[in-house]
Parts: sequence; structure tokens; C-alpha cells
Amino acid sequence: MSKRRSRKHKEEEEVSEAWLLPYSDLLTLLLALFIVLFASSSVDAQKFDQMSRVFNGIFMGGTGPLDYQNPIDVNTDHSSDYPPKSSPVLEEDDNQEKTENQKELTMELEDKKELQEIQSKINAFIEKKEFDSKFSTELTDEGLLLTIRDNVLFESGKAEVRAKDRDTARELAKFLEMEPPRNIIISGHTDNVPIRNAHYGSNWELSVMRAVNFMKVLLEEDTNLDPKWFSAKGFGEFQPIGDNQTAEGRAKNRRVEVLILPRAEATE
Repeated sequence: MSKRRSRKHKEEEEVSEAWLLPYSDLLTLLLALFIVLFASSSVDAQKFDQMSRVFNGIFMGGTGPLDYQNPIDVNTDHSSDYPPKSSPVLEEDDNQEKTENQKELTMELEDKKELQEIQSKINAFIEKKEFDSKFSTELTDEGLLLTIRDNVLFESGKAEVRAKDRDTARELAKFLEMEPPRNIIISGHTDNVPIRNAHYGSNWELSVMRAVNFMKVLLEEDTNLDPKWFSAKGFGEFQPIGDNQTAEGRAKNRRVEVLILPRAEATE
């Protein structure tokens, strides 16, 4: 009787230990899951390869978690990856870009100051000649703009600068002597009244020739000016600054403009 009880007791012990095997497998899978979660935060090619070998071992013949205690290099300092340190090359590029931006800003400020000085000199000339109603200056984003009414330089419907006004052109040319030089654009403008004469078929032609002729006079009266820095344009009646419905507005639209460009554009 006691032998039967002893055998039964042994069988119960053997049955009761059967849960260890699935429990061990479960622990192995949980460990693998934690490894994946931990490694996925900073995975790279080397770590991915290590994890692959771990899973291959687990599912293709590994016996337990102790066979793969260290699939990821514990000596790797992950803290250095978060946040990533700036590359010395990138920092150098940033510093260089900041330096260039500062230099560019300094040049722009100096350039604007020079244009303001030129504007002051031209304004003093305008005041001396009492040309306030016929000349004007304006510092714009494009540069320093000098506007001259057409009746200061030309006869109505003509593009040749009057002989008596060449002195005015000569004095204006002195203000355009700059070192280093700047690009200067001279443009002609008209009102919208159609031109009717044998020389010009449209206001476009008249505006172009007025700009070209005035530019030629400036260069002839001042040999210190280099022609390569000058250009001429004609806009006809298509850039009015006054109302073409009134005589006063049309008078404003008939003009020649001298645009002195910023230094940055002159050197490009």
C-alpha cells in the first residue's frame, strides 16, 4: 500500500514539473520582445544584424535565454546619440555662413550710406539751381533714383538734348564719378499722348532715344565716366507716375530717370 502511494506521489511530482518547459519558452520570448523594444530606439545596421542572429538562434534551435545574454553591445554609449552632437564640419559651415552674412550686412549698410551721401550732394545741386520743381531724388530698394522732367533737357516731341542744357548734364555727370564705379541705368518715359512727327513713330521710340542721347551727353561731357557701366532703356507711356488725364500728370510722366544701382549689383 505504501509502495502505491509512493509511486503515485512521484507521478504527481513529475506531472507538476511539466509547466517549466512552456514557462521557460515564454520567458525566452518575453526577453526577445524586450530586446527588440530596447534596440528599436537606436537601431543601426550592426544592431539589426545582432538581433537577427538572436532570433534565428531562438527559433531555429536555441535552448534558452542564457545562450544569448548579450545580443547588443552593452558598452555602446547610447546616451551620446541623444541628442546627436553637432558635426565639427557643420559647425564650421554655420560659423562661416554667419560671418559671410555679417560681412554682407556690413557692406549693404556702407553702400546705403554712400548712396545717401550722393543723394545729399545732388539735392544741394538741385537747391542751388532752383530745380526743385523739375528734379527729384529718391532712395529706393533698387538704388538711388534721380528724376528729371523732360522740359529741362528737350524740346517737345524731340530727343536731342538742347545745347543750353549740356551744362546741366555736365554738372550732373560729376555726381556719377564713383570709385569703384556703379552700374547706372538711364530710362526715358513719356505721357500717353500719341506722337505725330516724321522722326518717331511711337512714344517708345521717343523715350528710348531720349535716354540714349542723354547718356551720350553725360559720357561726352565727362571723360572720367566709363561707358561700360552705363545702359539705356525706353518705357514709352507704360510706367506713368502721374495721371495722364491731367496736364500736370502728363508733365510728370514726361521724364528721364537716372538709377544708380547698389554696389553689390554693380560688382556682379
